[in-house]
Amino acid sequence: MDLAAADKRILLLTGDLGYMVFEPFRERFPDRFLNAGVAEQNMVGLATGLAEAGYLPYVYSIATFAALRPFEFIRNGPVLHRLPVRVVGMGMGFEYGHAGPTHYALEDIGVLRTLPGLMVVAPADGEQAATALRATALVPGPVYYSLGKSDGVAIENLNGHFEPGRLQVVRHGRDVAILSMGSVAVEAVAAAEKLAGRGIEASVGIVSSFNPDPVADVAKFLSPFRCGISVEAQTVSGGLGAFAGGVIAAEGLHCRLRVLGVRTSPDGTSGRQEDRWRKHGLDRNGIFNTALDLLGVATTLEAPVTAGAAG
Repeated sequence: MDLAAADKRILLLTGDLGYMVFEPFRERFPDRFLNAGVAEQNMVGLATGLAEAGYLPYVYSIATFAALRPFEFIRNGPVLHRLPVRVVGMGMGFEYGHAGPTHYALEDIGVLRTLPGLMVVAPADGEQAATALRATALVPGPVYYSLGKSDGVAIENLNGHFEPGRLQVVRHGRDVAILSMGSVAVEAVAAAEKLAGRGIEASVGIVSSFNPDPVADVAKFLSPFRCGISVEAQTVSGGLGAFAGGVIAAEGLHCRLRVLGVRTSPDGTSGRQEDRWRKHGLDRNGIFNTALDLLGVATTLEAPVTAGAAG
């Protein structure tokens, strides 16, 4: 609403979602609010035409429906034509816990970052999301935002900082490096605090955007360490861990990386986000135990790390 008040080109399109959220926008800007219905591909096509006509359309849906269902339309529309369409995917990772696997956004970032012309933004908390929206408001090309639903959660020392293509370091240590992305970063910070109780110092870095990629920052962050961990509520193919591994290889770093993410297909169960994190070894105890294992420190497992959760 703040951005729309300052820029009359901004439109908000929804795929029949956002009730009890968008009413203030609709009441204030009734001629700039469009409900495209449950037709996400058409919504992106409509936004492409509106952007071509000089508008700045924001299209909104649950992340899986915003990113995956209209993938070809995003690629062939705003990406290939370099148009300022903003695709907003709500509910990163397991945030739609009880809605089940169809609503888990586990592939959106890995899939969309394959499009070089599309900036991908995945804030770690609400304050950083607000900064990111303002910082990218005038980007001339398309942007995808993977947003979280965790109201009131704040990453210590992040303080809303965001720069496209940059890493934000929120904790400094000398023993192990932890890279994280999105709302699960709160568990990475908690794991670092838990490690401190064992006399182990962990550095924690937050990656919040791709295209441009934070290659130089991540290389600098990992270079002093002999081992590191990446943590993401995404499948491990194409996401943060794959990116960090590529940086290590390309830069010739001597850092052994353990990638924590989702490695198994949905098994038909559902549950709260925290339950899903624990199941896949992404909660603070899973990260804590992985760090101890990497460092060769004897551990008493406080929560089991599922087979295949760390590789």
